Amino acid sequence: MTTDIISFGEPLFEFSQVKGVETGPDYLSGFGGDTSNFACSAARQGAKVSVLAHLGTDVFGDKFIDLWKSEGVDTSLVERNPDAPTGIYFISHDERGHHFTFARKGSAASLITPEQMPAEAIKAAKLFHFSAITHAISACSSDSVFKGIEIARDAGTLTSFDTNLRLKLWGLERARGVIHETAKYVDFIMPSVDEAEVLTGLSDPDKICDYYLGLGSKTVILKLGKEGAMYATSDARERVAGNPVEALDATGAGDCFSGAFFANIVAGKSLSDSLRYANAAAALTTLGYGAVAPLPYAKDVEAFMAERGVK
Repeated sequence: MTTDIISFGEPLFEFSQVKGVETGPDYLSGFGGDTSNFACSAARQGAKVSVLAHLGTDVFGDKFIDLWKSEGVDTSLVERNPDAPTGIYFISHDERGHHFTFARKGSAASLITPEQMPAEAIKAAKLFHFSAITHAISACSSDSVFKGIEIARDAGTLTSFDTNLRLKLWGLERARGVIHETAKYVDFIMPSVDEAEVLTGLSDPDKICDYYLGLGSKTVILKLGKEGAMYATSDARERVAGNPVEALDATGAGDCFSGAFFANIVAGKSLSDSLRYANAAAALTTLGYGAVAPLPYAKDVEAFMAERGVK
């Protein structure tokens, strides 16, 4: 399959505690991992997507292969490691809210090395996508991100970087240093406004965009949550309002947004049109529970936009 987008990162199998259940299973299983969610979102919008991921030869790895095949996501770049597990995590609940417990140390994904990056596939793709989590899980995974960027830049493949900030994985100073070093080399950087405030100390959206453009990113896509999103380049910027809905669960909404946005970009759509489409897709995905199941398909997004009068 000819690939439009390669999405590089760690899939995580999910166990989510069911609140108020006295009999039956305590946890429901599902799928997580930002770059896997991204891949499924982009594929549901019609993009040709490949996941670049290392999995264990365990049942959780098998389930991810089944998921991606069912979503039309290419798995030819997936490697299975018989000596390391697929990462998993648990979501639990109490009176203080919900909590995440990870079992990912030494995962197959965290052991990838720069020498294992598929250079020819990256060169042939339109877009190479990754996130700060891919940096954070290990030093060799971070080195592999930089190797992928180098391959992509030399070949003219676009690069997109989601700054997903997870301070349970690494300290703020290291996160800031690596994220901002990466920002120097990418075509698209996609922070959320709350993450960007922690990383830069800035709260004004325009100043945040100016900061990342100043580092060297060619295009900033700033996610503003319920307030919408904006893009900024060296010579243009636009802010798009959100689409108010009665949200049930915002899990994976940012990944949905990113996947929908870049599915449009690789299809040749403008930044403005891609932003409006991604905003609508992200609103729709909050109407269901979980990261993957409620991801909308293109026909759903188009119908929602027509209903709301979004051009």
